[in-house]
Amino acid sequence: MPTIHVCSLSRLHDTVASTKAAHLVTLMNTGSLVERPASILADRHLFIGMSDIVEPLDGHILPGGEHIDALLAFVRAWDRQSPLLFHCWAGISRSTAAAFITACALAPERGEDEIARALRVASPSATPNARFVALADEALGRRGRMVSAVRDIGRGAEAMEGTPFMLGLTAG
Repeated sequence: MPTIHVCSLSRLHDTVASTKAAHLVTLMNTGSLVERPASILADRHLFIGMSDIVEPLDGHILPGGEHIDALLAFVRAWDRQSPLLFHCWAGISRSTAAAFITACALAPERGEDEIARALRVASPSATPNARFVALADEALGRRGRMVSAVRDIGRGAEAMEGTPFMLGLTAG
C-alpha cells in the first residue's frame, strides 16, 4: 500500500531512513538551505518555495497556483512503489496541507471529510495551510469540499514541531 509521510525539517533525515521514502517534497521559504538526503535522487525531490502564509505579506511568497500545479504534477508522477515524504519547517502546516491535497488528488474515490479525519487522527497538531488547500480544492474541482473538511477538523493542538506521521492513500 503506498503511503505518505510528513515530518519537520529537523526530523527529515531520520524520517527518510525509517520510512525508506524515495520521493521527497520540501515546502520551505525560497532560499532555505535543505540538505537532500543521499538516498533521495535529485529527480525525486521537489522543492516548493513558499511561505506559510494565507494573505500577502511583504518579503514572503504567498502560496499560488504554480505551487499547486508543481505539487500535483510531481505526486501524479510518483510510482507509488516506495513511500512519499513531505516536510516543511515544523511539519504542521505546509506539509500537512500537501499530504491532504495529495490524498485527495490520488484517491478521488475517498471523501474529503474522511481524509481530513484520518489526517487529524494521524497528527493532532496538523493545521493545513488554508490557502494551499483552497487553491487545490479549486484545481481539483472539489467545489469547496476540501476547504470545508479542513475547517471541520479545526486547528491542531499547539506545538512547536509536529511529530512525524503516516497517511495512507486507502481507507483504514
